[in-house]
Order: sequence, then structure tokens, then C-alpha cells
Amino acid sequence: MTGFDLAELLAERGGERYDLHTRHLNHQLPRMLHTIGFDKVYERAEGAHFWDADGQDYLDMLAGFGVMGLGRHHPVVRQALHDVLDAALPDLTRFDCQPLPGLLAEKLLTYAPHLDRVFFGNSGTEAIETALKFARYATGRPRVLYCTHAFHGLTTGSLSVNGEAGFRDGFAPLLPDTAIAMGDLAALERELKHGDVAGFVVEPIQGKGVHPTPPGFLRAAQELLHRHKALLIADEVQTGLGRTGDFFAYQHEDGVEPDLVCVAKALSGGYVPVGATLGKDWIFKKVYSSMDRVLVHSASFGSNAQAMAAGLAVLAVMEDEQIVANARHTGDLLRTRLAALTDRYELLHDVRGRGLMIGIEFGRPKSLGLRSRWTMLQAARKGLFAQMVVVPLLQRHRILTQVSGDHLEVIKLIPPLIIGEREVDRFVDAFTAVMDDAHSGGGLMWDFGRTLVKQAVAQR
Repeated sequence: MTGFDLAELLAERGGERYDLHTRHLNHQLPRMLHTIGFDKVYERAEGAHFWDADGQDYLDMLAGFGVMGLGRHHPVVRQALHDVLDAALPDLTRFDCQPLPGLLAEKLLTYAPHLDRVFFGNSGTEAIETALKFARYATGRPRVLYCTHAFHGLTTGSLSVNGEAGFRDGFAPLLPDTAIAMGDLAALERELKHGDVAGFVVEPIQGKGVHPTPPGFLRAAQELLHRHKALLIADEVQTGLGRTGDFFAYQHEDGVEPDLVCVAKALSGGYVPVGATLGKDWIFKKVYSSMDRVLVHSASFGSNAQAMAAGLAVLAVMEDEQIVANARHTGDLLRTRLAALTDRYELLHDVRGRGLMIGIEFGRPKSLGLRSRWTMLQAARKGLFAQMVVVPLLQRHRILTQVSGDHLEVIKLIPPLIIGEREVDRFVDAFTAVMDDAHSGGGLMWDFGRTLVKQAVAQR
């Protein structure tokens, strides 16, 4: 009998969490958390909330970057994992066909009836890698197009279609690729005319900055791509599974039927990493064209029983609890109430998004006093004001949010899809208090801003 006791280990060593990360993992993470005051110690979590050792609750408006679509520790997903472990299935034998992958694929495809087959991997970036490989092999072409400011992952293939230079720098050479501006159909057509484009990968709503594709763009892009025998790849890793108020975000636009669709994050139930690439039959049959090619693309942990059980439980909960409808209703309520504040606060420039994927953008104020403070921040580093809002939301109001990207004055809200009016009230009240403080021209918020300026200047 092993002497391992997880509860005992955590009780004995849990207090070392930040030191352990500093010594053995990414040492910049604890440094960053200490700097902005995010070095909290959370003791437990449930639904859309965390609790610290003092019993104070924190509202989660980040959902683990979208992973926790159903919140934390949903009882149905937890029970499914208990059940699958207790079943002691002969998992990952590699030379049989277990039922759970087929059942999850069958269920996923009901939400995208124009697609036929699924490949299961372990993450969103693996889902993108699969789509890139499948598109290149199926078309016999090397180049993939993507949008500026896109984020599709950080492994080498997905990094090749990442529109943020800060992630790409130092990792070249990457795959052949070309970026176009979102909505620029003329640029898309120019690239397609070269005849070497395998596909175009696009987020229906970009995570960086929360920018939806312009109305009609996806359908027009699809028509251009198919005319030039290239594929439309929809990255639904963050936007999929109800996030935007439809099951997939591309479904907001009539007539859009991507050739490949990538999902992950919320499909995991927050427990077991999983990624899925949904695609058309002819694409899969080209890739797996013979028995000799049966393992030409595979994943060691792909289709494992725990991930498949979690995915099936997630989809069942989404239907039983009408999660997509809730995301649409609650998202509309939250976005409407925040948008109403744009006339009240000159630093608040825009509120946009769909469902429970919302971007709050700040911009240059008109009044002289605020404008001088804004200019001071911008001169040091763009994005500091948004960070000034995120920090008091956590420190004073116990609400966890994030800045939507480096050098952006945008906060992104991607809370669990289970939140309701109570959480909307809490967030709007807290956000209003923070904005009142920001517009007062003084106080702790601007003191913190000056601290951020000093740190930004020191890092140059």
C-alpha cells in the first residue's frame, strides 16, 4: 500500500505554492502576480466563485480563460468522472474502439450537421494543429492565411497563424503563412489568386480585443475560399460551446459552414484537457486514405475515457440547463448595462461582443485633468489604464478579470456561462465604483497608476 496522501501533502506544503513556482516553474508568473497584487491564496471554488482562507468570496469573470464554461466543479461532470474511474475501462489500448469517443463525436456533430467526423486531441492548440495539417494535406497546398491580431495557440504550427508579434518573436522559422486584416476581402482574394493557399483560419470573435468579424465577412470569405479550392477553418476554441449565445459563434451568420471547426476549453468541464477538430468527410478520407496511413495523425492521450466522459457530461448539462440561452440572455443584460455607462464616463469608449464574451474598451478622455493622467500612462506603456481597472476590481471588490491583450486598453469578460442577474449586478456595481474613482482625478487608483508607470519605465 502506497504512503501517498494528497490531502496531507497539500496541508504540509500548500503554503509554499508561490516559492515552488519561483524555483521550479515559470519564475516570471509569481513575480507578475506579486507586482499587481494578484498573489491570492484561494482555498476552494464552486460555480462562478472562489473563496479564500478567511471565507471571503471572489466572483470569477475569467473562467480560466474560458475553460470553466459550466463553472467549477459542476456536480454532473464530477459524477461522470467518478463513474468512469469506477468503471475501470480498458482505456487507450490503441488497438480497439471504445464507445465513449464515438458517442462524444456523434453528439458534437449534432451541433454542426454539415460536418461528418471528429479528431480528438488534448488542447485548443492541438485542435488547430490538426486543422492546419488536414487542410494542407487535403488541398496539397502549403500556405495558411490568418487575421492580424489573431490568437490560435502557441505550438509551432498554431504560432505560425498567431497575429501577435510578441508571441512569435524568436521562434522563427515558422510555417508559410500570411496575415490579412479582419474583414479585408480584397486582401483575401489577392492571396488566394496565388493558388498556394490551403485555408483561412479565423476566430468568429477575436479573443485579443474582443473584435467580432464584420457582418457578412465569414460567408463572403467562405465563397471566395471555395471558389479557389481552399478551406475555411473556424477557431471556436474560446467562442464555441455557447460562449457567444449560439453553440458555435459562426452560427450568428447565416449560410456559414466551415470545412473544419476547432473546439476545446469548455468541452473539458474544467477537469480533463480535451481538444476536438470537426471536419468534412472528404477531408478525413484524404488524410486517412489507406490502412497504411491509419496513424498518420494521432495523439497518445486523445480520446481517453476521462476526457470523453467529461465532454459528454458537459453537453448533457448544456442541454438540460439551457446554458446557451442563459449565455445569450445574461450576456445581453450585462453588455446593455455596461454600454449605458459610456455616456457617463469619458474614459469608457466602447462595450462590444456577443453573449458572455464582452470587451470593455477605454480611451483618451476629453477633460484636461484626466487627459494629462491618461497621457502619462500611455507614454509609459499602453494598456496600463486597463490594468488599473483590473486590479481594484480584484483588490476592493473581489472580482477576477483580465486585460484582453498586451498593449491594449481593453478588459475582456468571459465568465462561466452559468452566471445570472445577481452576478451582473455585482459586476456592474463594482465597475461603476472603480470608474467613479478613476474619474475623481485622484485617490488610490491613480497612486497605483504611478507605481505601474515607474515599473514600466524601469523595464525599458
